[in-house]
Amino acid sequence: MTKAKLEYFRKILTKWLEELRKDMQQTVSQISHDDEVYADWTDVASVETDKTMQLKIRDRERVLMSKIEEALRRIDDGTYGECERCDEPISEPRLKARPVTTLCIDCKSEIEGTEHRYRASYS
Repeated sequence: MTKAKLEYFRKILTKWLEELRKDMQQTVSQISHDDEVYADWTDVASVETDKTMQLKIRDRERVLMSKIEEALRRIDDGTYGECERCDEPISEPRLKARPVTTLCIDCKSEIEGTEHRYRASYS
């Protein structure tokens, strides 16, 4: 992969990571500064449900942040865009659609097919 393309993906990944960090900080700030007293238990339940949902979203984003950081490390060490399973290049359209991917479409399809057959045999 060319240096220009690597820098393109670095810029995308870095911006994405910064946005996720900002969102996470906002959520933590909102949750930790919520000292409001609510009139009835349904309001309390609603607020707690909203907080729980926000925390679940942020937890998923935390996992995504780890994947983004790993992709940035792969850019630094020169392995970004290489399939970790077959060592073939990952297509640029696939990287644009999912910049944190570590598998080419063929390997990912094969793995998903195996998972689907495995789940179907135990259903």
